[in-house]
Amino acid sequence: MRRIAVVVAAVVVVLVALLVVRLRIQSAELHAPPGGSGEIEGTNVDLSARITARVAELPVKKGSSVKAGAVVVRLDCSDQLAALSEAEARLAAARAQAAAAVASVEAARRTQEAALASRSAARAQADALVPQRDAALRQAKRFEALPEDVSVSNRDQTRASAEALARQVEAADAQAKASVEQAHAAEVAIAASRAQAAAAEANVKAADDAARRSRLLAEECVLVAPRDAMLDDLPREVGELVPAGAPVAKLVDLAEVKATFYLPNAEVAAARPGQRAVVVADAYPGRKFEGVVATVSVKAEFTPRNIQTRTDRDRLVYPVEVRVKNPDGALRPGMPVQVTLPRGG
Repeated sequence: MRRIAVVVAAVVVVLVALLVVRLRIQSAELHAPPGGSGEIEGTNVDLSARITARVAELPVKKGSSVKAGAVVVRLDCSDQLAALSEAEARLAAARAQAAAAVASVEAARRTQEAALASRSAARAQADALVPQRDAALRQAKRFEALPEDVSVSNRDQTRASAEALARQVEAADAQAKASVEQAHAAEVAIAASRAQAAAAEANVKAADDAARRSRLLAEECVLVAPRDAMLDDLPREVGELVPAGAPVAKLVDLAEVKATFYLPNAEVAAARPGQRAVVVADAYPGRKFEGVVATVSVKAEFTPRNIQTRTDRDRLVYPVEVRVKNPDGALRPGMPVQVTLPRGG
């Protein structure tokens, strides 16, 4: 009987000790700085082309670091380059046509100016000859009214001079009229040439747009890294036909990584954007990485089952994203980390 009592007492002591330890652990957790576990993520960048083409070359190996502007993938773009040459040839032809149309407008304008000048000169000549013609006619009439003793040759000469002057006036009037018609024709030619010039200019714009589009598509033949990053994956092989928009290379930028952990409702007030955070990775247990809280979600969600917290899993939590500078690339995507928000930080 005594032995049973001893066993029961021992069990009670053990249970009490375990309860005390559990309470102390819970108390320590409740008074510890807020935080949680998360997983490292980099900034993923997928490279894709706007054209359908075959992979011609993969100059960078998977897992290599690349600098911004480095060639990652080259595509076979024979069709695009041929289309670009054709578009540039059409653009050159359109520009030549536009230049010819502009020259035609200028030539018609000069013809009109010359016709107007000719009309003015003919009009001035006619105006100058009219008084002379009228004077010659009057002189001829006067000679005809004189006695017979006046020389017949003088009469004939005066009459011939008047008639010649009259013909010159008629010729000048005809020349002025012809010049007016020529100027009108030139005006019609100017309007037609301007219409041709406008159409040629529209053709130039259309050809230029087509050439620019062909040039942009040809530039898709060489895919370069938009930033310093690590080449995470090359899902395509040389010779493989890649549809437009399909990823041909996957980059991950590790210069700054992020980790998302979850805070329960009771601790969410402790997190605010810009707050200091301390990140410890399982791979580097003795090293602390400095981070900054980037965002605190305004919407609660249920605790993910793969996230260990100090509270029960059935409570609502708020995702908190922490940004961490990673200049030496020590933190890699997928690494589990523990994030802590120091009090007063």
